[in-house]
Amino acid sequence: MREQAAIWLAPAFLAGVLAVQWMPVLPTQGWLLPVLVLSAWLAWSSAQARGVAFLLLGAAWAAWCGVRAMESRLPRELEGRDLSVTGTVSGLPQVRAEATRFVLTVERAAVGDEPVALDGRLRLAWYAAGGKAVPAIVPCARWHLTLRLKRPRGLVNPGGGDGERSALERGIVATGYVRDDASNRSTGVRMFCVDGWRAAIADGIERRVADVRSAALLRAFAIGDTRGLTQRDWELARANGASHLIAISGFHVGVAAVAGVWLARLAYACWPGFGLRVPRRQVQALAALLCAALYSALAGFGLPTVRTLLMIAVVALARCSRRHVSSAQALALALLAMLAADPLAVLSAGFWLSFAGVAFLIYSLSPRAQGWRGALRELTLAQAVMAVALLPLSLWFFGGACLVGALSNLLAVPLVSFLVVPLTLFGTALLLMAPPLAGPVLVAAGWLCAGLWWLFERMAGWPGAQVYVPAARPWALGLALLGAGWMLLPRGTPMRWLGALLFLPLAWPPVQRPQPGAFRLWMLDVGQGLAVVLRTREHALVFDAGARFPSDFDLGEAAVLPSLRALGIARLDLLVVSHADNDHAGGAPAVAQAHPAAARLGGEPERMPIATVPCAAGQSWNWDGVRFRMLGPAARAAAARGNDRSCVLLAEGTGGRVLLTGDIGLPAERGLPAAVGTGPPLVLQVPHHGSRTSSGPDLVRGLAPVLALVSSGWRNRFGHPHPLVAQRYAAFRVPMLNTAEQGAIEVDFPADAPPHMVRAWRRHRFRYWRE
Repeated sequence: MREQAAIWLAPAFLAGVLAVQWMPVLPTQGWLLPVLVLSAWLAWSSAQARGVAFLLLGAAWAAWCGVRAMESRLPRELEGRDLSVTGTVSGLPQVRAEATRFVLTVERAAVGDEPVALDGRLRLAWYAAGGKAVPAIVPCARWHLTLRLKRPRGLVNPGGGDGERSALERGIVATGYVRDDASNRSTGVRMFCVDGWRAAIADGIERRVADVRSAALLRAFAIGDTRGLTQRDWELARANGASHLIAISGFHVGVAAVAGVWLARLAYACWPGFGLRVPRRQVQALAALLCAALYSALAGFGLPTVRTLLMIAVVALARCSRRHVSSAQALALALLAMLAADPLAVLSAGFWLSFAGVAFLIYSLSPRAQGWRGALRELTLAQAVMAVALLPLSLWFFGGACLVGALSNLLAVPLVSFLVVPLTLFGTALLLMAPPLAGPVLVAAGWLCAGLWWLFERMAGWPGAQVYVPAARPWALGLALLGAGWMLLPRGTPMRWLGALLFLPLAWPPVQRPQPGAFRLWMLDVGQGLAVVLRTREHALVFDAGARFPSDFDLGEAAVLPSLRALGIARLDLLVVSHADNDHAGGAPAVAQAHPAAARLGGEPERMPIATVPCAAGQSWNWDGVRFRMLGPAARAAAARGNDRSCVLLAEGTGGRVLLTGDIGLPAERGLPAAVGTGPPLVLQVPHHGSRTSSGPDLVRGLAPVLALVSSGWRNRFGHPHPLVAQRYAAFRVPMLNTAEQGAIEVDFPADAPPHMVRAWRRHRFRYWRE
């Protein structure tokens, strides 16, 4: 295939791959094999039909890989059973006081003495329990472990990430934890293993750079190791539009390739006669490719590094064959190579940010004046291009963008590109070849990182540093990308500024607001916990905010806040925390910090992680024709402790009502039907996740809800909702919806009609990778 043809064949192949990712169900392999063969033959034999053939080839290949990946997942019958697994630790383990988290590549697995088919990568946690410390888990070590596994399953919420898509893209076939078993043992460490070298480099940097944050940044710059970065660090990076600078980027690989060219030139300078035997240009190209490949391996073969490595490989091979390849041709061939190797890479946001960014740079920039002035001008223009080009993708993937990113990157990119990265890579090379010499170089790079972070901390406080937008439709993204291309047309093109108008459907999508007397409710998917968002026409409240775990995973930050942003709720009026248990109150500090003006009510205020005004029966207010009444805790429960002190909130619109009960049990349920009284149809949040000690017959009979909503975790260890409770609601003919099965649940309470479920997020826009 000629290189020029790749410029239009690569988009055709990409379109076929992308079309498959919208399928709810994949075709069987029996259908895919003939399509693969036919499209490959057509692409080879007919130049006229090559575009269509590549589209079909991309679709068939992506579907084939998707089927293989889904079939590799843990068989359902093995979920929750103990498996004996032998495998090798991949990547860099994350060690914390409460647990060590790591990825294990399976070599063989068995249930008892019977082998089972399990092949792929497992994401595991080894918890410190019973006073026993977790053994040291080092990269490249082989272990024989007893594991309890389940298929990948993530939370599904408005504006949230898709854990099952991420697991598919990363080749994770199961998640789980290590069981306490006498048979757990290490069986040695592989001698030649890149991850072992990466761990040694990370340890070397940590020992030589005293400042913890600077050491963490240098490890990220050197080998893509982000384990030492805190949530605050990432927030600062996002607020400055500099997340791409922290992890390994394509520029790092380019620096390594340039180092390879210099090494080749040094070799020719030392042995001039070598040039009479081997052409200089070809050797330089191969040296650049070799250094880039070695560094990409040390960086863990992240997607930006692979993209740049493939582009360098295309140019190097063209140079060796004495053929000219333009930047557009190199990018197209790299795209084809990436999709041929891993079509599931399109599931990653990094894929689109990486290739789209380079494509817009090629599209917009042309060679200009030489010298330092020309380089400075190109750098400035490149930052402007990236700010415009990647704005639509940032809004789409992350629900927000940084408005000061162009300015902060204008200062940070030269510092990182021309000083921090070269010094870091030089120090990394010294760590491997001459460790005593690495210290001063890495310390100097650490000082520069400290200065960079000081700058980021100042700029993060500027107005508009980080803005968020509601979720939009896919066509709005297409219009915004078209607008970016329009704005980046060559100088002299008339009315380029009109391209900015095409950003409006993505930046300001329409947000549906309930009518007076109506409201809308979202029960979010927060696992074994509770988080509910309720919105009237002009007001909004959050009832509970999910859990916060010792691993610093905060559902207030990860689920509640993204959902509020995606739903277009910019201002929160009230935060109600039913009681102080972690699965209800753990995420409250993150929500309170993001919305400091919101009033706060809570049960058990003395145990709360934030300051709250106590809930009490009799509190009431009215928002936009919707009446709110606090029905609990009653005065007799004020001295109690635990679940029965949960806040119980009733919201009453003109067409429907909802009762939010927290974790109350049978004692607190007594008298609730009388307190609720009669009125429009009622939707009930099932008390205490459907535990056996709640949802008594008197409550279900007395309230007669038209819909029961359960918030529980998938395969949770408590068995919620209890089968007897589920049977009780079924006996009273009350439909029950569970976030563990449905994802986030949206219920509409119109002013002139009974309440009804609008959508369940797990089934909304269903994709083949979703359980």
